[in-house]
Amino acid sequence: MSELRWDPLKRSWVIITNGGGRRPRDFFVARQQVDLSLCPFCPGQEAKTPGELFVIRNAGSDNGPGWRVRVIPNKFPALGIEGMLDKRSVGLYDAMNGIGAHEVIVENPDHERSMGEFESAEIVDILRAYRARLLDLRRDVRFRYILIFKNHGVEAGSGIPHSHSQVIALPITPPVAATELMVCREYYERKERCLVCDLLLQERADGRHVIRDDGHFLVYAPFASCFPFEMRIVPVRHGHDFALMTDAELLFLAEALKDSLQRLSQVLHDPPYNFVLHNAPPMHQRLGKPAYWGSLPYDYHWHMEIVPRLTKIAGFEWGTGFYMNPILPEEAARYLREADPSFTL
Repeated sequence: MSELRWDPLKRSWVIITNGGGRRPRDFFVARQQVDLSLCPFCPGQEAKTPGELFVIRNAGSDNGPGWRVRVIPNKFPALGIEGMLDKRSVGLYDAMNGIGAHEVIVENPDHERSMGEFESAEIVDILRAYRARLLDLRRDVRFRYILIFKNHGVEAGSGIPHSHSQVIALPITPPVAATELMVCREYYERKERCLVCDLLLQERADGRHVIRDDGHFLVYAPFASCFPFEMRIVPVRHGHDFALMTDAELLFLAEALKDSLQRLSQVLHDPPYNFVLHNAPPMHQRLGKPAYWGSLPYDYHWHMEIVPRLTKIAGFEWGTGFYMNPILPEEAARYLREADPSFTL
């Protein structure tokens, strides 16, 4: 029998259909390949991209080979950094100029490897770039939220196969983030405890959804997972802001992220996936709102989500806002927990 499950963090219902004991092989995706004769993200092709905003390099000069991680403006940005917001009404509608920032983090000079194949130290460099861009972009008071995300594979929205992430700074707080922030604040007001900390305590005590726990980061399949083999990576120590992580903490996160992606690759044969960093917004003061997000250090708890793209969103999901997940999260967690992360395809 199917079961409806409530996610208190996302404030949404999920239908777990548990379709006949499906196994990982039932979710294998035939991956599309991109025919790219010349990759603009490879070393030696730096002139084909906009200039560097941030770089970690071993040698060489700016905008040339020798880099380990390279951050550049997106050549075709969704939002532009120059100009004023110009908020205005259009009858009963609202509009503003498309002001923001859109950047690409080229994660490694090696075209052939993906993030799960990088060494932990290489992933630390990527996480250091995330931290640097968050700290820089949040200085702009026009930006109310900064999203870091990764698309792996054509099916997950990646048009260039060279491993990369993206950063988008937005002049508004997006609905998904606003819901999480509001839910966490309301929970803290009622209980004077962090909701995510309480979820971690419950998941560690229960154990059925836990995939990996090294004492620093817990990796688990959410009780109400929207998608098959969905994972959350959450710091065990309470913290609202990824940008406050030390280099030592970034190493523990790099190891957890690498391990999680390797397990995913082994169980599902390198599936397409997205991952998203859910982080606190910039704590800019707002006119008329002296306490705007002022409780964030106490009530919010940053985390990452990894979502394999194994199923499609269809009419039911669009019409209801519910998701259907055809495998029990407990089963998905068991397959991932029992996987050998050192296995390579």
